[in-house]
Amino acid sequence: MYPLDQLNSLSLEEKIGQLFFIGVPGTELDDQTKSLLSDVSPGGVCLFARNIRDAEQVRNLLDCITSFLPIQPFLSIDQEGGLVDRLRRIMTPMVAANKLRTADDAAQFGRIISETLLLLGFNMDFAPVVDVVDEVRAKYSNGLHSRAFGHDKAQVVEFATAFLDAMQDNGIIGCLKHFPGLGAAQIDSHEDLPVVNISEEELSSVDLYPYKKMLSSAKSVMIAHASFPKSRLQATDKHGKLLPSSLSRNFVTELLRDELQFDGVVITDDLEMGAIVKNYGVGDACKMAIISGVDMLAICADQDRIVEGFRAVLDAAESGEISTERIDQSLERIAKLKSHLSSSLQFDKDKLVGLSAAITELNQNLS
Repeated sequence: MYPLDQLNSLSLEEKIGQLFFIGVPGTELDDQTKSLLSDVSPGGVCLFARNIRDAEQVRNLLDCITSFLPIQPFLSIDQEGGLVDRLRRIMTPMVAANKLRTADDAAQFGRIISETLLLLGFNMDFAPVVDVVDEVRAKYSNGLHSRAFGHDKAQVVEFATAFLDAMQDNGIIGCLKHFPGLGAAQIDSHEDLPVVNISEEELSSVDLYPYKKMLSSAKSVMIAHASFPKSRLQATDKHGKLLPSSLSRNFVTELLRDELQFDGVVITDDLEMGAIVKNYGVGDACKMAIISGVDMLAICADQDRIVEGFRAVLDAAESGEISTERIDQSLERIAKLKSHLSSSLQFDKDKLVGLSAAITELNQNLS
């Protein structure tokens, strides 16, 4: 594990590495992957479909990554079900969140996912999505329709809480996303920066509602790349452009930390999304996010961009542009969460077969 009293023994490079949540290129710990992990020594690794061939291979990859890194990493995946189902090659495809009908369904879904992930070697899941997608918002092309729980803010809280509690009670850390809410976005942040033109009152009463109700149970939150021009918190960057929420102290520190009193781990959405790379260099975006109060920077694909981001934050820390105090605040949150990571279950192919059968049964009950 990673106790808090180890913090002072880390070199500056190791401290900065803990602030990064990265993707790796392939299905094994090859020389390219070893080089990347050695360069950055990341605090977290997230797997994607490109990393998944079969169940034993996934478990071996995660075990090798854990053994290779000097400090135990978060090992995560986007396992939501439906459109975002990274495990569909090795497990029965999982139902989309918007197909769940009751909180009991959601809890069962959370339990299935948690046991599956622990057998495969994961300790974290970038789920649940708590964006509010009602009948009107479901018409928008923002990529979220089937990924959201329920059909109004109350159902989002009821179903997503049941899912999160079941998953975390069974050993997998969840991550609420995408703060402060992307349900009313009319474009996908993978493509460009969404301008969410909702009123301050709607943002507060609808999109922030799940966070107000669920943050006491949440251990991590993912920050969206979006702008909210009608919000009192919306700022502009040095060029006068709307500043994404993920890079904004107003949203990360003033709203999430101070007003909503969240002191868990805050992670950016992938900094390689169009919303960021079309407007900022990865290095500058990484620095801006850390300065805003973010704890961990997700860069999920390009090795050169991962190293660029790492070097930019390291240089900023060495020059004093990013303070030691700011870095240590994030390290303390990361260390606190890592000290409670669950151990993986012993790999068991038969149990995975049984879990696939449970998925099939849940899917049939909801059809």
